[in-house]
Amino acid sequence: MRAIAENLFTNETPPRLIGGRDRETGRIVFPCPEGGQYEAVPLASEGTLWSFTVQRFRPKSPPYAGPEAFAPWIVAYVELPGQVIVEARLVDVAFEDVTIGMPVRFTQAPLDPEAPDSVMIPAFAPIGDKA
Repeated sequence: MRAIAENLFTNETPPRLIGGRDRETGRIVFPCPEGGQYEAVPLASEGTLWSFTVQRFRPKSPPYAGPEAFAPWIVAYVELPGQVIVEARLVDVAFEDVTIGMPVRFTQAPLDPEAPDSVMIPAFAPIGDKA
């Protein structure tokens, strides 16, 4: 499996997202920008659902490079404590079961679930009773 972009996930098992820490201010961002101002840092693997929405229409191509057949998905904003808020898909939960504040864990999801060689994108899945 390959990531949708280079230097997005760590090589450890399970993988984590790679953020960037500003060398002057210590501020963490995601993804890690190229260049010398930021040092790559692995981000926390668990966080809290800060906000969300449901993507109900196929985005324009480009930049969207997903499948032609469209199925709605949850766009999550996940707060990684003391680090950053990350935008990613929320998977393995029904739309009606999503609640702000629910604990979530980082995972990877295929951009095109029907394609056997799909690239992987950042995602989060619920932890606990919503999982």
